[in-house]
Amino acid sequence: MKRTERSFDVLAQLAALRRYARALARNSDDAEDLVHDALVRAYEKKRSFRPGANLRTWLFSILHNAHIDRIRQKRSLTKRHDEASLAAERTLPAGQEHAVRLQQVREAFFQLPEEQREALHLVAIEDLSYQEAADALGIPIGTLMSRISRARANLREFEEKGAGVPKLRIIGGSDHESS
Repeated sequence: MKRTERSFDVLAQLAALRRYARALARNSDDAEDLVHDALVRAYEKKRSFRPGANLRTWLFSILHNAHIDRIRQKRSLTKRHDEASLAAERTLPAGQEHAVRLQQVREAFFQLPEEQREALHLVAIEDLSYQEAADALGIPIGTLMSRISRARANLREFEEKGAGVPKLRIIGGSDHESS
């Protein structure tokens, strides 16, 4: 038992792992994260390490594979961001007045209590049915409807306080325009 523990002395290889990670990542912070990920994987896969095998080589292999996984993940994320930016470039920017107003509405939305905000988000933004949203939140449908009603009332109150500013229609609520 002690012989197996000695043969799996990962801490003795820490300096070498850090050096190799810095060479791969070219950034100290990223290298530390890479070493951390590799050590977690090594401990998770500890049973696959054969006693008598070269621990250092095994750890370098895990570190290298973790690095490759990070590169693939970064490329995938970059690709998704590039695709999203292309879609965003096709849209027309809102006029300054509308952009300011939308920012105000966004802030009002985020000032709602969390329970109202999450209920309204699921129904109005994610387009879930009341039953689907209630199931997702683990609450009765009546509770969900009450939270949405209170959220809409709070947003209507915000709208009424915004005198002189163009009114925005609140989905599912009544439009009280004084034009």
